[in-house]
Amino acid sequence: MTLPNRSSLPSRRRSAGFLVAAAVGGLGGALLTLSLISPPAVPGDSAAGSLPRAAAALLQPNDAHAFYPAIDLADVAERVTASVVNISSTRTMKPEAGPGAGGDGGGEEGGGGGGSPFLDDPFFRKFFQLPPGQNIPQERREQSLGSGVIVDKNGIILTNNHVVEGADETKVTLADGREFDAELVGADPQSDVAVIRLKGSPSGLKAIPIGDSDKLRLADTVLAIGNPFGVGQTVTMGIVSATGRANLGIADYEDFIQTDAAINPGNSGGALVNINGELVGINTAIVSRTGGYQGIGFAIPSNMASSIMTSLVKTGKVERGWLGVAIQNLDRDLADAMGIDQAHGVLVADVTADGPAKKAGIERGDVILAIDGHDVKSTGELRNIVAAHPSGKSVDVTIVRDKKKKDIDVVLGSLPATKETAEAKPAKPSDEGLLGGIGVADLNAESRRKFQVPDKIDTGAVITQLNPRSPAARAGMQPGDVIIQIDQNPVADAKDFHKLAGKVGDKSALLLVARESGTIFVLVKK
Repeated sequence: MTLPNRSSLPSRRRSAGFLVAAAVGGLGGALLTLSLISPPAVPGDSAAGSLPRAAAALLQPNDAHAFYPAIDLADVAERVTASVVNISSTRTMKPEAGPGAGGDGGGEEGGGGGGSPFLDDPFFRKFFQLPPGQNIPQERREQSLGSGVIVDKNGIILTNNHVVEGADETKVTLADGREFDAELVGADPQSDVAVIRLKGSPSGLKAIPIGDSDKLRLADTVLAIGNPFGVGQTVTMGIVSATGRANLGIADYEDFIQTDAAINPGNSGGALVNINGELVGINTAIVSRTGGYQGIGFAIPSNMASSIMTSLVKTGKVERGWLGVAIQNLDRDLADAMGIDQAHGVLVADVTADGPAKKAGIERGDVILAIDGHDVKSTGELRNIVAAHPSGKSVDVTIVRDKKKKDIDVVLGSLPATKETAEAKPAKPSDEGLLGGIGVADLNAESRRKFQVPDKIDTGAVITQLNPRSPAARAGMQPGDVIIQIDQNPVADAKDFHKLAGKVGDKSALLLVARESGTIFVLVKK
């Protein structure tokens, strides 16, 4: 029988098929089958002499791609396993009052029974002897298992936030079997990184060396070390399948390493190491339709995790730089519609009033190509680059405006506690359409109240009715959107909308639309 596993990340992130690799205590044992691959023979081995002449020639030392000396992965694992620990976190779960109450803030959607994913299932309810509709009447203790990595001999451990989030008690078991209580130093839910410290100043701790994750290349060999399903410390091997994975919905700030090394529930917070025995990532999540390993795992790069850890240890929090723009990815269709030559970079959909970008002169419609010489290819990449700088840092932002490149010096602010840099959602592609099926009204007290239009939007035509089969609906527009531009011509009111809509060509229309979170460009296509 397969039991469902739970995670403390919001269920909206799990609904897309992502599972943070944390396991719930009490799971049964699991049988792991490991297969070993022998390294190829190198020049000088007796095996090389038996190769065909053409194949043996490929192994000659003077070849431009001569083999490096074989690396014994067992030696690598032996050096680093003492730095990887098992983490057991205990939380007190308080059921909501009344039947059918919601979850515990991190449980499954739609769960009754005070957040337990089992209590709506008659099979599980009979073990609790609860009649239908009745919740557990008392508090319950929930235990979850995960992993962590010792990064400082004084007892500093790097792990995932979801491994220790909300824990009343955290215990750490070292590779040598010793067990210690741990305290939270600091956590950053936006990146899913947390730092804990062992109590009691234990001796003999072995800190893992931290490598440069930026140097990882595709197909580099890596080892994943952790505590899957609570069976105990386990080492698996794989390669780097991709780097820079973002926009996955796992965390707010994403720059994941993707690997095919086997990662399962319980591996969260464990180490991803290179063949030099250096920490290059913190294992975090998997893509799975079964709840277990399916060949796609994600790890937070060591460079990102290390930077966040340093800030948490020093101040207990993470202060991120803030540019003050709403952004969206730029594709070829959108670039053509706006008269932009290149289809790479990030489009500025809105600029926050009195924000750093506004003060420096960045405008809506600018395309950001680079920051401090680092090319920006996606919204996630821009967010990460900006967030990695402290507030007050001056950065050089390369933009394109009116088909001309321009460098603008921006002094970053501090990300406000109540808001984040907005990322505008791109319009969905459509193969057909004109501006039909849209009903609009002037911005007045009634329309503002009905559609909750913010006061900062002072001009435009608000969409009051929208045919769900219309091209605009297929492009992602919705009632309550305020159209403020059509093909870069301003729309002051409903009259302007109808006048400009009548002039739209039969191929596409570029709209600037205001929503509560800012503005976005929407391309409505035929």
